[in-house]
Amino acid sequence: METVKEYYQVKAEKVIKNFKKRNIEGYYCPDAEKAVERALELIPKDSSVAWGGSMTLKQLGLLERLKKEELKLLDRDTVKSDEEKRMVHYETFNCDYYLMSSNAITQDGKLVNIDGNGNRIAALIYGPANVIIIAGMNKITADEDSAIKRIRNYTAPLNSLRLSKYTPCTRTGSCEECLSDDCICCQVLVTRKSSHKKRIKVILVGEELGF
Repeated sequence: METVKEYYQVKAEKVIKNFKKRNIEGYYCPDAEKAVERALELIPKDSSVAWGGSMTLKQLGLLERLKKEELKLLDRDTVKSDEEKRMVHYETFNCDYYLMSSNAITQDGKLVNIDGNGNRIAALIYGPANVIIIAGMNKITADEDSAIKRIRNYTAPLNSLRLSKYTPCTRTGSCEECLSDDCICCQVLVTRKSSHKKRIKVILVGEELGF
């Protein structure tokens, strides 16, 4: 609906203004196709590129598009052993561009993420020269508290089901504050500012993407 699209754009413009205060560069794209094009425009030819686990990136088809570009890809999905995967994670910290989504984004411009292994949020914090985050407008929340509640009671149960994890939330549909061996809520990160101007770039998309 056009009304929804207009609403998303107005809301995104407000968030992008708040990103600027936090040294984060923001963009708004009305649809997935334009978001993919914007992401590719931001990545120069011959750059090294890595990414974290993300339903959003898969939905966009961005990972397949990257394979057609003149880029050096650090693709953890092509490795054959845990040791090789570990080495890809280490190489990621030296890459030119790291791609990911964010579990939630507050209206005042904070990025809120909860991770299991922690490699994704570690790369967001430090290492890669540039981080590009792509997120649907469904990820925008009123504040930090509502962001964490959204992740724990919606995002985490869905991802646990997707990954076939044996956690209480896969049976109850909401966070049980578990300490299960399969828990994917081991690390909680709130990025309130980037130490380096424009290192973090966020593309907001006027669609519902990811969890």
